[in-house]
Amino acid sequence: MRIEMRLVQYSYSSSTQAQYSSYSHFSFFSSSKPKLFFKIPRWPRMDSTPHHRKTNHNHNHNNNNKKKDKIVVIMGATGTGKSKLSIDLATRFHAEIINSDKMQVYNGLDITTNKIPLHQRCGITHHLLGEVDPVLHDDFSPLDFRNMAGSVISDIVSRRKLPLIVGGSNSFVHALLVDRFDPVGDSNVFDPSSRSFPSSTLRYNCCFLWVDVSMRVLSEYLSLRVEDMFDSGMLDELTEFFSEFPSRSGLKKAIGIPEFENYFKKYPPHDGGDPVRTEEAYMDAVREIKDNTCQLAKRQIGKIVRLKGAGWDLRRLDATEAFREVMSNSNVSGSEIWERQVLEPSVKIVKRFLEE
Repeated sequence: MRIEMRLVQYSYSSSTQAQYSSYSHFSFFSSSKPKLFFKIPRWPRMDSTPHHRKTNHNHNHNNNNKKKDKIVVIMGATGTGKSKLSIDLATRFHAEIINSDKMQVYNGLDITTNKIPLHQRCGITHHLLGEVDPVLHDDFSPLDFRNMAGSVISDIVSRRKLPLIVGGSNSFVHALLVDRFDPVGDSNVFDPSSRSFPSSTLRYNCCFLWVDVSMRVLSEYLSLRVEDMFDSGMLDELTEFFSEFPSRSGLKKAIGIPEFENYFKKYPPHDGGDPVRTEEAYMDAVREIKDNTCQLAKRQIGKIVRLKGAGWDLRRLDATEAFREVMSNSNVSGSEIWERQVLEPSVKIVKRFLEE
């Protein structure tokens, strides 16, 4: 079974970056850009002064939120359609997107790290997507992300646009959003055995959207996605990486690099080798990538549940049926189900949030 998702084909050379060349025929992504139908309200800035003060505790809490910059945060495990939803919303709410995926912040390995391709961005500005040099910053930390993304948010808000955070690295999201972040003390807040919990006191007024897909359906989808990534040139990308950029320790943490490290040690790029043994080693590495991607998704869901348990107001959107239809031969359109069960509820939630 082949999944019908629009994927980018890249061509590589040692002197040029990856170029988009072709893609398959189907995608959740619409080829047309919807009109902006909702004007962003003039919400109070962080340095604004309320017209009046209330003594009631709930009113004080609401007033404190009104002093904070409003942002939308899209969360979810890898492969659940976060990037798709971010584009859907950004084209409707005059927004700019800030990537919060710890591997996608690095420049390079666009297929392996599954960066959203240019032709699917609909002209929406993306920040911290492929901007960090993996050699100069081989360990881009949650604190680094907090500082850089915080500056980007301030800039976006100053231009009266909506910051939209999207990515699967919950440690980055936590570091960015909590009012006070301790790189040492907060390092174990996602450890199930730890007594430390994420703080519920946030420095922004946040609208959280959690895109969720049942693990059984998501596992099947992720397996197919890995196959399509290789069909789109991932092996060529990895070959170039191991041939020319072995020192990029930041990117070495991306799924696909550790799994193929032994493969390229046994069969160095362009050195050939026994075709049968090479194929067996290749299939073993691909299976390991599939397994590790599913394990990553489970860990990400566990962290999201922990954030919700700590008091983060996450609005769950179930995209299971849409993904099931995408992988089936049904005549029902997965994109239609996506719009009905994920996009439309999200638009209502964000619109209400901005009007508050």
